Amino acid sequence: MREPLSADMFDELCPSSLNPIRFGDKWAALIIRCLEYGPRRFSELRVPLSRVTPKVLTQSLRSLERDGLVRRTVYAQATPHVEYELTSLGRSMLEPMAVACAWAEEHWDELLEARESYGNGAHLDRTG
Repeated sequence: MREPLSADMFDELCPSSLNPIRFGDKWAALIIRCLEYGPRRFSELRVPLSRVTPKVLTQSLRSLERDGLVRRTVYAQATPHVEYELTSLGRSMLEPMAVACAWAEEHWDELLEARESYGNGAHLDRTG
């Protein structure tokens, strides 16, 4: 039995939300992290990814599958279900993602300050 995913795995203060380095679409890196320790069902992914609508989660999973990063397996048993897991290509993304997350953690304050400054209209004061 595998450990359940934590509902606050990606809380609002998670560095991944500030990371300007994108791996696929907005949610792809978070999905990859959820699949890091083995296959998961859609309902399991919904726990830490509660901010993602089911439609968008499905689209992201399909995109990752199309790109060869995620494998979708259908189990046609008495209770049919589907599981998603990382392919070897998907697993190869874990190391660069860890580096990007470490960078975002290191520059957390600068990233927050830049976003706050931008949100306050500071970028409108410059000419050019």
